[in-house]
Amino acid sequence: MKKTLIALSCASALTLSAPTYADFDKIRWQVPMSFSSTLTALGDTMPEVSKMLSDASDGRVKLQVFEPNTVIPALGVFENVSSGTIDAGYSWMGYEWGQVPASALFGATPFGLESSEFTAWMYFHGGNEMLKDLFKPHNVYPILCGTISPEAAGWYRNEINTPDDMKGLKFRAAGVGGEIMSELGMSVTVLPGGELYQALETGVLDGTEFSIPTVDQQLGFYQVAKHYYLPGWHQPSTNQFLYINLDSWNGLNKQTQSLIENTCMAANTLSIAKAEAMQGAVLSDFEKKGVQLHQYSPEILMAFEEATQKVMARRSASDKAFGDIYASMKAFQKEHSSWKKFGYLPRDWGNN
Repeated sequence: MKKTLIALSCASALTLSAPTYADFDKIRWQVPMSFSSTLTALGDTMPEVSKMLSDASDGRVKLQVFEPNTVIPALGVFENVSSGTIDAGYSWMGYEWGQVPASALFGATPFGLESSEFTAWMYFHGGNEMLKDLFKPHNVYPILCGTISPEAAGWYRNEINTPDDMKGLKFRAAGVGGEIMSELGMSVTVLPGGELYQALETGVLDGTEFSIPTVDQQLGFYQVAKHYYLPGWHQPSTNQFLYINLDSWNGLNKQTQSLIENTCMAANTLSIAKAEAMQGAVLSDFEKKGVQLHQYSPEILMAFEEATQKVMARRSASDKAFGDIYASMKAFQKEHSSWKKFGYLPRDWGNN
């Protein structure tokens, strides 16, 4: 009898402590995105997050994804989440850098951290805490929820050989990378992805950067521009975030918050794996279609790096948060550099 009572007591304790579906809040949020869900590794991550959340909660946590411009303007996620117009949205971080300059560093940092380094800095070197502090005054709780491979440097209608060739070019770029390009005399504008093909075709733009090769392929840029430049010095990693209204976030219980945070952590693995899996084949396909693949010359990269140093120094001096976050990133990059140099085979090893 004593053994039976002990067994029943243990079983009862396990039953009481084990989480159930009912422990999750029942929520129905609209989540508009800044880019189409059809864009591989860039736009299809949030729909996967939505499915995982629903499956894990037996349908209690529903984040319904909406395509760009169906609920709010494509680049309006930050403003609408901040004001409480919507509970959540999904976007690349940096479109709001006019209001929050340091946000652009989390979307991508020129000559900065690659995806694996960025997640290391975020989770283990204080980046996540700095991000939450940065957005708290704006009533936004941001969660890293997708990171992908380096972007391409851009598509050009004509070949680029020297830094002087860039002066006066009409070019689409976003975030701090765009300001650096302006430093070299480029005429920079920000347009949503859906408008870029026509802008290139009609000559409104002389060139554009947008994303990784798979995404650029889907948008058809190879049909209207034949010079494709790499590497993406301006975005060594491209990072997407789930923006949640802070009041809405604070209204959730700990189990629901944990489910969302952990699902986004899984999304980082999913997105970088998918991105890395596909780019080589796409570059080969571009060449078959008559696209010329170019690596920026050391002279051009050096010009961009010098312009980067000027812009970063200017921005750091004018905005304390920007300076503190950038300094933290660069300190980790320096600390990590010896491991990056000696711990891995050279990138071209065995590929000749």
